[in-house]
Amino acid sequence: MTVYALAQISIHDRERYDRYAAAFMPVLSAYGGRLLAADEAPRVVEGDWRHDKVVLVAFDSRESFERWATSPEYQDIARDRVAATDGVVLLVHGVPTLGNG
Repeated sequence: MTVYALAQISIHDRERYDRYAAAFMPVLSAYGGRLLAADEAPRVVEGDWRHDKVVLVAFDSRESFERWATSPEYQDIARDRVAATDGVVLLVHGVPTLGNG
């Protein structure tokens, strides 16, 4: 079942974050991840949101996500993200597709 990683972050070191962002897509793609959204100016429709950026990625399964998240390649670039940002990352399970009857 598809899983989604939703990151809501505040960036306090732009240089380190940009270095992470530049290396992100090749590592994500190598592990079958798909970038669905990345926005530094999302429109808040309801509530109070105090972050700078939201990122949504998808993986075919939780196992695929975990292989990516724990891979040496991702751990290497993630050091910059961890040092440059504060925030949360949520892992959300997709819902099954319903048939026509």
